[in-house]
Amino acid sequence: MENDEFSRKSEKLGLVDREGNRSYTQPQPELDGELKKDPEKDIDTTKPIKAPKDVVPDLSPTTQLAQDYENALQEAGFGRYQWTLFAALGMGLAADGVEIFVVGFVLPSAERDLCLSDQRKGWLGGIIFLGMMFGAIIWGSVSDKLGRKITLLIALGTNALFALISAFSTGYAFFMFCRFFSGIGIGGSIPIIFAYYSEFLPTNKRGEHLSWLCLFWMAGGVYASGFAWAIIPHAGWALSMSGIHSWRIYVFVCSIPCLLSFISLFFMHESPRFLLEVNQHDEAIKILKKVHDVNHRFQEELVYQVTKIDLPPPKNDESTFVEITEDTTTSAGRWFVRVKTFIVPALKNNIALFKKDFRRTTLLLLAVWISLAFGYFGLIVWFPEMIKHIQIQRYLGETDQLYDQSVSNVNVTKDFQNRAYYNSNFTNVCFDSLNIKHVTFSNCFFTNCSFNKVSSSELFFKDSRISNTVFNYTDFFDYKFISTVLDNSFFYNLRKGCRLDFAENYSAYWMYFVAFVGTLAVLPGNIFSALMMDRIGRLYMLVGSMAISAVSVFFIWVGNSESNIVGMSCLFNGVTIMAWNSLDVITTELYPTGKRSTAFGLLNAVSRIGAVIANVLFGQMIGINKAVPILLTAAILGSGAVAAWRLPDTKNVALT
Repeated sequence: MENDEFSRKSEKLGLVDREGNRSYTQPQPELDGELKKDPEKDIDTTKPIKAPKDVVPDLSPTTQLAQDYENALQEAGFGRYQWTLFAALGMGLAADGVEIFVVGFVLPSAERDLCLSDQRKGWLGGIIFLGMMFGAIIWGSVSDKLGRKITLLIALGTNALFALISAFSTGYAFFMFCRFFSGIGIGGSIPIIFAYYSEFLPTNKRGEHLSWLCLFWMAGGVYASGFAWAIIPHAGWALSMSGIHSWRIYVFVCSIPCLLSFISLFFMHESPRFLLEVNQHDEAIKILKKVHDVNHRFQEELVYQVTKIDLPPPKNDESTFVEITEDTTTSAGRWFVRVKTFIVPALKNNIALFKKDFRRTTLLLLAVWISLAFGYFGLIVWFPEMIKHIQIQRYLGETDQLYDQSVSNVNVTKDFQNRAYYNSNFTNVCFDSLNIKHVTFSNCFFTNCSFNKVSSSELFFKDSRISNTVFNYTDFFDYKFISTVLDNSFFYNLRKGCRLDFAENYSAYWMYFVAFVGTLAVLPGNIFSALMMDRIGRLYMLVGSMAISAVSVFFIWVGNSESNIVGMSCLFNGVTIMAWNSLDVITTELYPTGKRSTAFGLLNAVSRIGAVIANVLFGQMIGINKAVPILLTAAILGSGAVAAWRLPDTKNVALT
């Protein structure tokens, strides 16, 4: 009896239809009433019927759809389906974290194999960010046009393919080409992943679980630095003996997270919110029902009762009709129409971000994204480079200064390094089967000597004279002889290949160790932001963490040793990650479904400009001046916090 009475009341209020199916169309209550009797309750309704406080009678179609979809998600529940999607998308996010670190980690091992000068290494680091910039813009726009799942599959597939190919590249140009397209592939993953996952999350779960998703980016960094530490230094010589360099194995291993995500996504479904946006109502309801069934698999008596979500009128998009108005009689014409049909709406979608409705939000977010990228990516490069500089300076400070030495009639077969000879004479000396590292001969004389099977690094002859000397199986190229006279001396079997010197006076272990510990240090920040995102609010967490990051930069003043720099890196990374998590969430929630990935992609792409500028600028300051990185980073992060404060808080707001 109570159920029958509830059904009649629900039908009367518009909560269910006459067949008993739930409908989330808000009732429009009458505001004018007439004198009448309730047939069931003898109540005289002489006063106008008032709308309940929680019912808004003049909702726009877009807002109505947002509330209806939120109710449909609540009905579907949160559980196994979202956690499965969480793992699949998390692997893709980890792949992005790997991509940030992988090139920097392979350089110490690959620089000799690929003959990379300092200039080439700089371009190689920049080409990744350039590819990511293009990828973020391209895939973000494609995702709002074609769908989250299919676009993410294409992006991850592109990254995985070119990352694997780059492991087998034999030249600098081809390696650059592969890493550029690998960057294009992975560049679009972050915009799509956050948009994709957010559209499966009810409002009360969104902030927390998007923050938990960010843990995978940290996991990608730990994965990249951990395997670099385990593979490159330890396996280098053994693998090189078989013709396989350790960095190639490392690049292959780093493609695994992307491959796992690519495979897992085949078993997931398209975003129902996107399907509603493109008027595929029935398919969206079907997927929501599958989400409900997976989440309630042990409660078979529960039936998903949402059968209809009212959609706003379809938008009149002229690009939809391009194909039937253009000449498509040829294959080229058809391809032109397809490209035009996609590019025109994508460009309009990007331009719309700077029009009246979104201009203020977009400009403020641009300021926040660029400032955070400048500080974060600048310092995560600066920290390991500063350690490298400290080690090199210490190494040079320990150089043996040898004056007026006289060496004759000896065979030298033991490696030697870090020496500087001045005004010395070498007569009848045979250097055989050894390595010479960081040795300089200034104003020295070599007479009747021989160098046989000698490898060198940072070896130079300056203002010297070499007479009656034979060089056999050496890498003593022309640039090693500076203002030096070679008299009756001969070179045989000069080694082929790369003719560059590579510094070996610092420990690559520290590079991997700093990255590993610094990346792991973001774990407390990730956990804190996930637990407090929906309590504190996205805006307060974003502003607060950026302000604290700006203050923490000043601790760089005390960084005069490796341990101090590692500590500062942990502090800065742990605080800054909370800002990144908040920014990811608030960016996802500030834009409607049709522009969500486009906006996220554009902001992510433009922020890479700040990262590139920081890398170049901070690289020039290594060992010269700490004040510029400290003051500039603090000022820019502080400015970003001020800009963030002017953004609206999206806490408890349904996705539009």
